[in-house]
Amino acid sequence: MIRVNDIAFVAYPVTDKQRARDFYEGALNLKQSMGSDFPEGLFWIEYDLGAGALALSNFWKPSGQPGHSGPSAALEVENFDETVAVLKERGVSFTMEPLETPVCHLVVIHDPDGNSIFIHKHKTDRGSAAHTCST
Repeated sequence: MIRVNDIAFVAYPVTDKQRARDFYEGALNLKQSMGSDFPEGLFWIEYDLGAGALALSNFWKPSGQPGHSGPSAALEVENFDETVAVLKERGVSFTMEPLETPVCHLVVIHDPDGNSIFIHKHKTDRGSAAHTCST
């Protein structure tokens, strides 16, 4: 059985890291809680907001660009492995196979309209200092 408990994060694709940080940190006064840089200029930034987080990344294209996929939500599930198995049994389209990071497990699926949805499971209690996830 699939049990979604929360929204772990909402992720927005951005094209320019500094411009995005200037807006979210300058205009909106958000405080970065986590940031990672990856090969080929890829990045992932998170801002903790309440029980979840707002993530910014250039791993995929923003809405309005050719080949775009727009924003995505991450659904926090009770049992990651069981959820993945049920989704596969149901023939759900996977964009990314399960990935384990130091702090979470995640996979990306598509809904019938092609919208990306992260299926996510934190390894530690959400109240801990390092609860955010990076890909």
